[in-house]
Amino acid sequence: MDLLSVTQTDGAVLASAVLVALALDRSFGEPPARLHPVVAMGHYLGTVGRRVSRAAGAVPRPGAEFWLGALGWCAGAALVAALAWAAGWLMQTLHPLDQAALMGVLLKPLLSWRMLRDEVRAVEAALAESLAAGRQRVGWLVSRDVTHLSETQVREAAVSTLAENLNDSVVAPLFWFAVAGLPGAALYRFANTADAMWGYRGERGGRDWTWAGKWAARVDDALSWLPARLTALLIALPTVGRGWSAVVANAGRTPSPNGGWPMGALAVGLGIRLGKPGVYELNAQGRAPLAGDTAQALRRCGQVVAMLSMVAASVLVGALA
Repeated sequence: MDLLSVTQTDGAVLASAVLVALALDRSFGEPPARLHPVVAMGHYLGTVGRRVSRAAGAVPRPGAEFWLGALGWCAGAALVAALAWAAGWLMQTLHPLDQAALMGVLLKPLLSWRMLRDEVRAVEAALAESLAAGRQRVGWLVSRDVTHLSETQVREAAVSTLAENLNDSVVAPLFWFAVAGLPGAALYRFANTADAMWGYRGERGGRDWTWAGKWAARVDDALSWLPARLTALLIALPTVGRGWSAVVANAGRTPSPNGGWPMGALAVGLGIRLGKPGVYELNAQGRAPLAGDTAQALRRCGQVVAMLSMVAASVLVGALA
């Protein structure tokens, strides 16, 4: 088999695996927790995190905490990447159709659109019952204090989470899968999970992460840099000619170097304001989001997932032609 044939076969397998993973996500959602690799990553990070971070109020040791955090992160990342590489290596002897099916099954837990969509819908449904129910439900999605959020702020938090996690949970894992196969997607998911658990400035959960979580936060920023901008472009495609400059102008208004891109694109695209009290405000001239805007945001993000499916299908057709 010549090099071109090998490349075409690999491209067909990767594209087919993406389609399988997205189909599994659409049909079944998340696998059981006991079988979920991201849950296993969380267990590792929780165990190691208690050892590399300091207790709240203890004497800071910036250098030691930083390097312990970096070492703990690297050890976990190496293990995750090695396991994903081994899985791919073991599949090499299988027929390409079997490779695609199995790789899609392994890729699915590393991305999550259905759960994100359903959780954002649940916030809107809870708001329809009462503000208290909406606050409680959005507390499942964000780490901020939701006790005093208004109805508008609850909705802004849900829609912002939708935009940011469209990148973290769908676009970025598929981007790194296209670049580096299963190890790329697995490594990104580990980095993103580590940032969610360790990447804080100050105290959380009785531990101080100022230094211990700095490595995790910076690596996630680096790995998310290009996918976040790609996500913003995909969200903005229907209005990119009219609103891209506004997306760019809003993207730098968040503390995160990446989160402002998909959030800004969704805010500008829908003509709404998205903000976090005392932290940032995106598309400040926009109107406050209403219940219908949540549905529209879900449709826009669903279109992005559909576009990714079409890209994978196009790659598959091209590889087989």
